[in-house]
Amino acid sequence: MPITVRIRRKDGCEDVPLPRYMSEAAAGMDICAANAEPLVIEPGQIRLVPTGLYLEIPPGYEGQVRPRSGLALKHGLTIVNSPGTIDSDYRGEVGIIVGNIGEQPYTVERGSRIAQLVIAPVVRAATEIVAQLDETTRGSGGFGHTGTK
Repeated sequence: MPITVRIRRKDGCEDVPLPRYMSEAAAGMDICAANAEPLVIEPGQIRLVPTGLYLEIPPGYEGQVRPRSGLALKHGLTIVNSPGTIDSDYRGEVGIIVGNIGEQPYTVERGSRIAQLVIAPVVRAATEIVAQLDETTRGSGGFGHTGTK
């Protein structure tokens, strides 16, 4: 059964499309930009893109902001803190931290689909200080220790 995420639009953003799933099996809803003027993101630059939305995500869930694959492949746009987290107790305007790792400037137009929003359950962990951790076959191997092929 789906959960409900309550949305409030910022005054003056009634023209910006609401987040929506673009296919029947999509995991993420596309979320749109609400910048007043075209916003140019130069190569190597990071910009905050407003959405004009305030979300009320139910307790026990989070919103994960992820890049759109087409923008990443075609233009080098990414979400710098990917996935960005929108906590269930956050009530400010959602902003998308977009970076341009491409070679050309990219212009974000008002209403353009800039990111994906995935609503996911949150598991909170307890922590425990111990003198020793259980051994595993992998041990402390990391950062490519199993080879590149």
